[in-house]
Amino acid sequence: EAVSIRVVFVSLSPSLSLSLSPRLRMDWCTIESDPGVFTELVSRIGVRGVQVEEVYSLDRDSLDHVGEVFGLVFLFKWQTSADDAPKPMSSPPEDLFFARQVINNACATQAILSVLLNRPEIDIGDEMRSFRDFTIAFDPEDRGYALSNSDLVRTVHNSFARPEPIVIGQRAATKDDDVFHFVSYLPFAGHLLELDGLQAGPIDHGECSMETWLDCAVETLRTRIERYAAHEIRFNLLAITRNRKEMLTEERSTLQRRREAVSTPSHDSTLRRRTTLRWEST
Repeated sequence: EAVSIRVVFVSLSPSLSLSLSPRLRMDWCTIESDPGVFTELVSRIGVRGVQVEEVYSLDRDSLDHVGEVFGLVFLFKWQTSADDAPKPMSSPPEDLFFARQVINNACATQAILSVLLNRPEIDIGDEMRSFRDFTIAFDPEDRGYALSNSDLVRTVHNSFARPEPIVIGQRAATKDDDVFHFVSYLPFAGHLLELDGLQAGPIDHGECSMETWLDCAVETLRTRIERYAAHEIRFNLLAITRNRKEMLTEERSTLQRRREAVSTPSHDSTLRRRTTLRWEST
């Protein structure tokens, strides 16, 4: 049975109010939770061939409809972890890019980058590739500081800031505030991993294959949603997929080549027809 996850209200403010460190050079602004914004954001960072799509129902058919999915980004109302919630891995894979979130308002961009930087088939561009290679040996906290201090990522992120002409100031969120957070899900080394920058490490949700990971993700998200009260419907699911325009262009080019191959006789077939005609004429 499909589960509707359409978000009816999204607010990323007040933030989780992380303590700012002197190791950070500049704040990050709040941006809209919009797939079009995120698609343009990753394009400006230098990533090619991907886009962000909103998924309106939590079932495999809806996910298959958006095309090839590289990873999922889940928006939810943040709450303290339950006692039975999965615990972070103590020894994550060395080649996994996992970064702690060390600054406010960065969770959406960081969740998207967590997918992009862990799917080698995605063309992330020269600058982000160099960034990943340089920071892969860092611990998660240092990766978080490196990401937050990236001039490229921060500048592009802040270029999508929502217009806020009057800023009174930030305060720490209380238990009565609605605070939302982004995490990502993706297949890695035969397991479904959850990457949450507020956790000490990635969370392993069990073994899966590249063919079954979406089914595992659907069940994992359903279990997570069931932990909330029945009236809580403020969830949002985004899929990072192949760029649809580029995909359709490739399919069109492939069909065009096939049509030309069928309509244009090969040299061998032409030679056989000529040989047959000469034989018949004799």
